[in-house]
Order: sequence, then C-alpha cells, then structure tokens
Amino acid sequence: MAYDPRMAFDPERKMTDGDVQDLKPDGWWGGEGTLFRDVAFDSYQEGVDFAVQVAALAEAQGHHPDITIHYRRVKLSYFTHDAGGVTMADIEGARAVNELIAALGQADQNSADPSKGATAG
Repeated sequence: MAYDPRMAFDPERKMTDGDVQDLKPDGWWGGEGTLFRDVAFDSYQEGVDFAVQVAALAEAQGHHPDITIHYRRVKLSYFTHDAGGVTMADIEGARAVNELIAALGQADQNSADPSKGATAG
C-alpha cells in the first residue's frame, strides 16, 4: 500500500523484524512491531524523574514513546503509528534514551530482560 496523506499511513517506512533485531540498541527488545525497554531504579522518584527526562527528549525529537511507570521500574515502548510498526525514528529515539541512561549513570544491568520475567534493581 502506498502512502496516502489522507490516512497519514505509510507502511513502507516500517522496518522488518530482522532489521529491528539488527539495529536495536543494547538493552532494547523488539517484538510484535514494537521496540521496548524496562529500566529499574532505586526509588519511585528516580523513575519518575527519568520519565520526565525521556518526555523532554521526546519533545525535542518530535517522536514520543509510550512511558509506563511501575513503582521503581519504567517501561518505554516505541512504535510509529502511521507506519504500523518500528521505523528508524524509533531506533533513533531508543539510541537517544540509551545516551540519557548513560549520562545518568544507570548501569546496563538495570535493564530487565522481559523474556526472563525479572526486573533488576
């Protein structure tokens, strides 16, 4: 299906699952057309502060992840709605979040592997 500006839907920007797996940054998981990451914190407030910083980053980029706060864990999920899946904008957003995490000194072990059902922190 070609891009139709009336529908604002452009499926040709959507990446294949293989491309997502190849390009996703460390700590991120791809599945069912989304790119997601869980980050654990020592306190609820640290998680909220992180979510606010991610929101400011997203505003600057003009591309916004879903952000869910679960006590001391923040889940981020990127998905480009008008493409119907993950696009390079999502990959770039995930990379920028990883830079934010590094700047905050959050260790990589604070990422939870959702396939193992555990959250570190």
